[in-house]
Amino acid sequence: MVQLLLIEDDPSVRGALVRALSERGHAVFSAPTGMEGLRQAMETRPDLIVLDLGLPDLDGRELLRMLRAVSTVPVIVATARDDEQEMVQVLDAGADDYVVKPFGAGQLEARIRAVLRRAEEGSGGDEQVRVGGLCMRPKAREAVLEGRVLELSPKEFDLLHYLATRAGQVVSKRELSTEVWQLPYGGADKTIDVHVAWLRRKLGETATAPRYLRSVRGSGIKIVDPFK
Repeated sequence: MVQLLLIEDDPSVRGALVRALSERGHAVFSAPTGMEGLRQAMETRPDLIVLDLGLPDLDGRELLRMLRAVSTVPVIVATARDDEQEMVQVLDAGADDYVVKPFGAGQLEARIRAVLRRAEEGSGGDEQVRVGGLCMRPKAREAVLEGRVLELSPKEFDLLHYLATRAGQVVSKRELSTEVWQLPYGGADKTIDVHVAWLRRKLGETATAPRYLRSVRGSGIKIVDPFK
């Protein structure tokens, strides 16, 4: 049985989702505020959290950052604000997916299954990925460059790991937008460029003097072994 934590301040929405998800066989806990949700997350250790952004005591994005500082639990953000830039921001902050209100329990259930499936696939053993002097450890969410642990944000790690598992292959920005940012229709080009620039800095390279990350004009980006 999957254990879910629903952090939602609207009592009618909260009650309806608790009933619907419970009827689908889940064990559902709920919290009306961000701080109560954080407390329950630490105490109950749920398998997944559904997080509303419009909470009465603190912004949901701030709560997401607090959760990510102490836990890797999958988080689906629920919001009434259908703004692409905001969606990119919450995904960058560590959310695994998002749904825009109003949404049905069936849609949320499908997203819960998909996120949990990805999480299970990602934790099926600490299969290290090596590219030159770079070692990616997915279970520990850790990247080590020539013996030095890199300080990466959740999305930076996801991007670097996605490229590392496809070393030598050119990956398009559309594919990265879909697979790393979960934006099925693209539109994250600028965000991808910014994250690539941040990764270059942390890998000790620049766009004009690349080592690991090679841009391919008009096609995308690839990661290569600089020692070959």
